[in-house]
Amino acid sequence: MIEILSPAGSPEGVTAAVQNGADAVYMGYPAFNARRGAKNFTPDDFARAAEYCRVRGVKTYLTLNTLVTDRELPDALETAVSAARRGADAIIVTDLGLLRALRQALPEMPLHCSTQMGVHSAEGARLAFACGAKRVVLAREMPKEEILSVARTSPVELEVFVHGAYCVSHSGQCYFSSVIGRRSGNRGACAQPCRLPYATGSRKTDYPLSLRDNSLVSHLEELEKMGVASLKIEGRMKRPEYAAIVTGIYARAAHERRTPTAEDMRALAAAFSRQGFTDGYYTKKLGADMFGVREPETPGDSQILSSARKNYMSGEFQRVPVRFAAEIRRGEPSRLVAADDRRNTAAAEGAVPEPAFHRVTDSATLTTQLHKTGGTPFFCAGVKCRVDPELSLPVAAINELRRAALTELLEKRRAFAPPAEAEYTPTLTDAGRTEPPVLTVSVTRADQLSRELLALAPSVLYIPVSELRHASKLAPFFDSPDVAIAAVLPRVVFDSERAKIEKILDAARNLGITDVLCGNLGQLLPLREAGFRARGDFGLNIFNSHSLSVARDLGLVSATLSFEMSIPQLRDTQKPIDTEIIAYGRLPLMLTENCIIKSALGVCSCGNFSGLTDRTGASFPVIRESADSCRNVVLNSRKLFLADRLADFRNIGLWAHRLAFTTENAAECVSVMRSYLGQGDYSPGGFTRGLYYKGVE
Repeated sequence: MIEILSPAGSPEGVTAAVQNGADAVYMGYPAFNARRGAKNFTPDDFARAAEYCRVRGVKTYLTLNTLVTDRELPDALETAVSAARRGADAIIVTDLGLLRALRQALPEMPLHCSTQMGVHSAEGARLAFACGAKRVVLAREMPKEEILSVARTSPVELEVFVHGAYCVSHSGQCYFSSVIGRRSGNRGACAQPCRLPYATGSRKTDYPLSLRDNSLVSHLEELEKMGVASLKIEGRMKRPEYAAIVTGIYARAAHERRTPTAEDMRALAAAFSRQGFTDGYYTKKLGADMFGVREPETPGDSQILSSARKNYMSGEFQRVPVRFAAEIRRGEPSRLVAADDRRNTAAAEGAVPEPAFHRVTDSATLTTQLHKTGGTPFFCAGVKCRVDPELSLPVAAINELRRAALTELLEKRRAFAPPAEAEYTPTLTDAGRTEPPVLTVSVTRADQLSRELLALAPSVLYIPVSELRHASKLAPFFDSPDVAIAAVLPRVVFDSERAKIEKILDAARNLGITDVLCGNLGQLLPLREAGFRARGDFGLNIFNSHSLSVARDLGLVSATLSFEMSIPQLRDTQKPIDTEIIAYGRLPLMLTENCIIKSALGVCSCGNFSGLTDRTGASFPVIRESADSCRNVVLNSRKLFLADRLADFRNIGLWAHRLAFTTENAAECVSVMRSYLGQGDYSPGGFTRGLYYKGVE
């Protein structure tokens, strides 16, 4: 049976979800979880919640789904061990280094790769399995055809988000909140700038980044047939009544094969919605219909929420099957044995039956009374009776037998065996390069290249695979012995797009390209198998030494550290492979599946789009991810500039400083590089130092 996985932002949220049919709940400690703003759980809270769930046959998953620094990793491990000792059934992880550490420290604990890892392909699932994951939470942006493609060959369980808030940016690829306000979504502190108004060209006030909430309640049977193991409901920041309503409707739809009614949809909207719901990613119906904002609650909404709370606070959802075997024999104490779905048994003895004068206790009477398990998590799945004729046992005595047996059974269900523990012993000894960092250059368009830029001899030129067709622009760089060229893959490559990318890479190999820069885990194994040297881009969200160690073992020859790291964190990081940082450019804030340009202009015309303007007047350029894609990248309003601060980064083991050119023309690219080489005084207006001096929450 497919799993309904519900959010629990508080202990009451656990009750709300469980009492409405959840098969599993996910919740977090205050630290290291992607919803730090939820009430969350102390260790004692977690232990009580896990026991409450365990007794009722519901699994408990710990969310440990943020990036962690080197100094935080021991505490993150201790959080995981604490939850394991208190009954966690699995741990949801985002950080690659933490994933490896957990695999070693808790070798028996099931690990789930968070949606923040951005797994959106069969190869991504294959790599997650190789890293020790039991389950992958797929990227929310995947249409059904792509989910099916992964499901056909996946070596791990698959989990799909089916209800709740959508991020307009691809999972794990939103840096908007951190770059403009130091509140990192990848660290659990997102300030949700996507829910704010922005001007887009002629539209003075609009919400071009605010998506309606996801609802796939009409597609659950289809997902189950694909082989999806778990259906995830978003909402740990929302009230318990939300979890109660949404869980109940989805549990009935999935487990009882019920088609949601108009009343169900009304209740879902009352619980929370942004001008209704969308299934746009799943059905590939992208565009303006996916967008919406939260509207005020109505009195009717409040009534639905109030009714939901009364129900989950007063009832007991009966989900645990129990089978009874009863004996009523002449001259002997009455006996009852109860057995649950975990092979626990409990026995009770009661009164000796008396000869019947007016009312005979027969098998039918006994069966009727034993079915009355109300007020407990149990439902009667069967009764076997041995009853001598012409005997009478009071109903109260039968009820007492049932109560005694079920009470003992509940007590046995509280017990659990914590998973085995082992010591995590990292082997990290490499502080990185000692010589000054080299300069690398990435461009988004071939027309940013020039002979003047070539003369400045960047160590590596990163160029998108879609731009490799511009042979005349690239020819001088290919001919240069001083510049290595690496092709850049899109951060998102669905399975349906893979053949096209492979064809381009074959052409790249014929051009002599041996290195490829990739920003998604799913690209690593195919690149290695195709004979390329893989380099890791910022999209991998490498935040600590342990992740770099994993990257090395996966075959990467270099990696770009997260631009959300501070200088002390960069310095702390051991560097077993060459590492670089982005040292110049408009930092990417979002990667969107929806074309913001098309939504604003009605056509995909990136050259005529001025970008997004916020309430302060700051303008955020929007560009296509590549010439062949309608995916958009939202860029920061100000350029990162460190040419006058390079000394601060020279003794921390880095291999390279990357100049990332996006909106610049060819002449600007040259001026910037000269400045970083100490050959010019170029300085962009209104620049930023990024997060290197401030860090993020």
